[in-house]
Amino acid sequence: MRAIVTGGAGFIGSNIVDALLERGDEVTVIDDLSTGKRENLDPALARGARLCVLDIRDAAELGGVIEQERPETIFHLAAQIDVRRSLADPVLDASINVAGTINVLEAARVHGVARIVNSSTGGAIYGEAETIPSNEDTTPLPEAAYGQSKLSAEGYLGLYERLYGQSSVTLRYGNVYGPRQDPLGEAGVVAIFTGLLESGGQPTVFGDGRQTRDYVYVGDVVAANLAAAQADVHGAINIGTGVETSVLELIAILRELAGVESFEPRLAPARLGELARSCLDITLARDALGWTPSVTIREGLRLTFEASRAAPAR
Repeated sequence: MRAIVTGGAGFIGSNIVDALLERGDEVTVIDDLSTGKRENLDPALARGARLCVLDIRDAAELGGVIEQERPETIFHLAAQIDVRRSLADPVLDASINVAGTINVLEAARVHGVARIVNSSTGGAIYGEAETIPSNEDTTPLPEAAYGQSKLSAEGYLGLYERLYGQSSVTLRYGNVYGPRQDPLGEAGVVAIFTGLLESGGQPTVFGDGRQTRDYVYVGDVVAANLAAAQADVHGAINIGTGVETSVLELIAILRELAGVESFEPRLAPARLGELARSCLDITLARDALGWTPSVTIREGLRLTFEASRAAPAR
């Protein structure tokens, strides 16, 4: 298979690139390297992957690459994912997540791409859901511009399917974590806490630490993407574990894995838009994709912590 991975130098994208190459696919990465890292692609580039440095908001350049590469599948992960930034600059957020996605869809339509696998978000779209775990029929109630823009992007995938028959599927992730997630800047809490463990820092917890999330290991997310590319399914599908884990529980597991006793949280006021609980019902993923997560939170944290210790110093 010939595939393009937008955002392929990022945390999740680069792991998908590696998995595609491992099974013998031809892979082209599109990334502007604003948050993605070239070093994430070093193993992939050595194995023949191609990197095109461009912004998906540049429709002409994007279309030129898709025309040249002629992919059968596009894994679309390029996005603005910083929740705080989305609130500070919602126009920028929408220009990447909505307009950028439209550019991908239009180029795919013009150049005959057979399948698009779109990466989206579960918790940020569902907001404070009444039912936990939340399924795909949950009323969307985003509490940040990021969730709203990803929901809008999903709507355009549906539009292109209705108008042009463009085959697509959207994967709504829980809180993805694992090796290559950047602990600096706006990152997942697992990466931040792992980085602090390495540096001897103290974790900051916003709120009381009892807020829960559905933490899903990146290897399981990669497997879901590969399954979704081959399956004859459409619309949105949750990708998580169906298990709630609190921030305080995360800290306790990491403290045990690191063999330290001093990793105690510092509490800070809760942040605007912070959800009390978030967890995804993954029944549809099991039934439609034949996919279930295989890595428990404890095992995933162990793998992440070991990868962090083995990684070169930044």
